[in-house]
Amino acid sequence: MLSGCRRALPAALRLAVRGWAGGGGRRRVSTSWSPVGAAFDAKQQRSRLTGQSTGLFGVPELSSPEGFQEAQEKALQETEQLVQKACTTPPGPQIVMIFDQLSDALCRVADLADFVKIAHPDFAFREAAEETCRNIGTMVEKLNTNIELCQSLKQLLADKEVMDSLDPETRQVAELFMFDFEISGIHLDEEKRKRAVDLNVKILDLCNQFLIGAHLPNKIDKQILPEHIRYNFAVEGNYIQITGLHADCSDDLVREAAYKIFLYPNAEQLRCLEELLTSRNHLAQLVGYNTFAHRALQGTMARTPEKVMQFLETLSDRLFQRTLKDFEMMEGMKMKLNPQNSKLMPWDHPYYSGVLRAERYNIEPSLYCPFFSLGACMEGLNFLFNQLLGISLYAEQTEKGELWCEDVRKLAVVHENEGLLGYIYCDFYQRADKPHQDCHFTIRGGRLRKDGEYQLPVVVLMLSLPHSTKNSPTLLTPGMMENLFHEMGHAMHSMLGRTRYQHVTGTRCPTDFAEVPSILMEYFASDYRVVNQFARHFQTGQSLPKSMVSRLCESKKICAAADMQLQVFYAVLDQLYHGEHPLKRSTTEILKETQEKFYGLPYVPKTAWQLRFSHLVGYGAKYYSYLMSRAIASMVWKQCFVQNPFDRAMGERYRREMLAHGGGKEPMLMVQGMLQKSPSVEDFVDALVSDLDQDFETFFMDSE
Repeated sequence: MLSGCRRALPAALRLAVRGWAGGGGRRRVSTSWSPVGAAFDAKQQRSRLTGQSTGLFGVPELSSPEGFQEAQEKALQETEQLVQKACTTPPGPQIVMIFDQLSDALCRVADLADFVKIAHPDFAFREAAEETCRNIGTMVEKLNTNIELCQSLKQLLADKEVMDSLDPETRQVAELFMFDFEISGIHLDEEKRKRAVDLNVKILDLCNQFLIGAHLPNKIDKQILPEHIRYNFAVEGNYIQITGLHADCSDDLVREAAYKIFLYPNAEQLRCLEELLTSRNHLAQLVGYNTFAHRALQGTMARTPEKVMQFLETLSDRLFQRTLKDFEMMEGMKMKLNPQNSKLMPWDHPYYSGVLRAERYNIEPSLYCPFFSLGACMEGLNFLFNQLLGISLYAEQTEKGELWCEDVRKLAVVHENEGLLGYIYCDFYQRADKPHQDCHFTIRGGRLRKDGEYQLPVVVLMLSLPHSTKNSPTLLTPGMMENLFHEMGHAMHSMLGRTRYQHVTGTRCPTDFAEVPSILMEYFASDYRVVNQFARHFQTGQSLPKSMVSRLCESKKICAAADMQLQVFYAVLDQLYHGEHPLKRSTTEILKETQEKFYGLPYVPKTAWQLRFSHLVGYGAKYYSYLMSRAIASMVWKQCFVQNPFDRAMGERYRREMLAHGGGKEPMLMVQGMLQKSPSVEDFVDALVSDLDQDFETFFMDSE
């Protein structure tokens, strides 16, 4: 999953970046670097304790929460100067560079604040960061409707001679900036432009409110629950707090209680969702789109909601019979374990699909964890990146005040010829008040500076892994290992998307393309030839047996159609909520109808799952992206890497055709360059369905 300025700042200065192959020369290797595996399996090397605090991420102002105000003021002052400069500069490539500097000035603060408001353990830092996000977001919306600023860009775009002289990336970035102006209502009269700004600010507030509400626990009088299941939940006085769905619990009654209580409708959250959807629709129609989905899908691979629905409906039709068989298998297992109450319900799907996988393939996670120490997994990633891309990861000692938590590690990403490419901060361990979602955050985008040096990208990867113990390092389940590979795919996209402009750097690209590199990494994580390079028992050094990897991969096909069908349901629901307004029925009635048509398990009365659907915020009208990206990743894997996952020539082609461009090239052109064809909806569906039948044994090579 992605996060950062690309989403936090919707519109013209939703300022972003793309990779540039030149500039700056080779960076020297630091003598403070150490091997990556040892850094994660050993106790954390302390930051330097002496000297003055550098501030978070080395930003001097951020030695205290109050520093956000100073950083924000500096960014806004720089913005004012750059706006004046943009409005007085004649048409030419320098206009695009100034716009990108403007983008960078705001994003350097907003991106960092977007991460800190979620992840910092100190409430004062989180609160200051939240305020900064709001203030810079408001400034962005004002800039997106600044007539004089837009006019400067228009003059450039209207000058055919100058435009023809620009390189393709500069033209693309200029057009993207103009597109952001247009979807913000730059063409409207003054009163409507102000209305558009107000709506954007309101939507930002509603998004924050909805996200908070989506994660709040529900509580119930403890006397209502049977005494023998109360211990599964947190008790506060006379109440029980339900904080999630308890999907992995073996007790059917616990899962049922958690489902019905956690998803019980909250009137305030319902109002927030309805107001968010209505405001998004008002904004879309105000700036000239039929629906919010039409606005959101401009520039994506899918392009229109009609194409998205064609994709989802075609996939659903192809999955239908397979999904029914999966549900029959789950119901059979439930009947075997609980004959008194064997009807399959929505709270059963995750649990019984897991039981079926474990029973058929003996994939108890505890059998695998000893082979997946965090250090071993990081060495595996290091080896893979080195073989495919000529890249190495090194642990680097941090300065005083640079980190927000002492167990965060900092990695330098180094290319064998190009030198230092950027930094990855690894916030991998569980802690109180830390979100449980695995995320990638852009902290600073890469760009070519005026002095010819390249501004190195900085990102954070956030996971929720267990800490090491007295007797063992941090040990990962197979699912955790796969998530680590997924998030590291985003990080490599950020490091290698070395564009000239910050506006299109790394993962700052259409959402349905941004997930391709991360999902592709899941295929590498499921290949024995890759896993065999690093999976060693942390005590004995024994390699993970090939048969165990084979069983693990085969087990993923169990109930995979039903799992994919569930994703189709979520994606269709997202499209309907962001489609034609006013909605013909309540959001809950639409949920019920869509669940029964596109999922198959019955809707449970007096529940409102949509109020917990936090992806409606970051992926509004784009939740289908996971499925479309998976289809492309599948095609890339089968065509380019299945024969040899360490093929350097293919790795270089992958970098050249897909990773290098960030958002500075049309996504379908990048896919076309890699696959030598432009895939159709049928190709996407075929790729996903064929994965359900894939014989994973064909991936394996005998390494004995």
